[in-house]
Amino acid sequence: MVLLWDYDKKKLKKTKSGRRLILERMINYGPGKGKKIKLKEVKKNWDTLQLYPNARKLMSLLIWGKYKSSPQDKKKSFLL
Repeated sequence: MVLLWDYDKKKLKKTKSGRRLILERMINYGPGKGKKIKLKEVKKNWDTLQLYPNARKLMSLLIWGKYKSSPQDKKKSFLL
């Protein structure tokens, strides 16, 4: 179950921004029992998704096999 307590899911599916909101919530809060997140949709919307920082790092690592860091992160040495 995608956490959409404040929106009507049927109305959201009709618009591009609504589908993106559903995708963001699936990534941030989990897709729900028996649901899957489509890789194609994540890649297509990657630059516009508003994700939690740790979720973005993990998804970046899983999708592209590397973490795209910002210049200031390169100075820090840490494990994901």
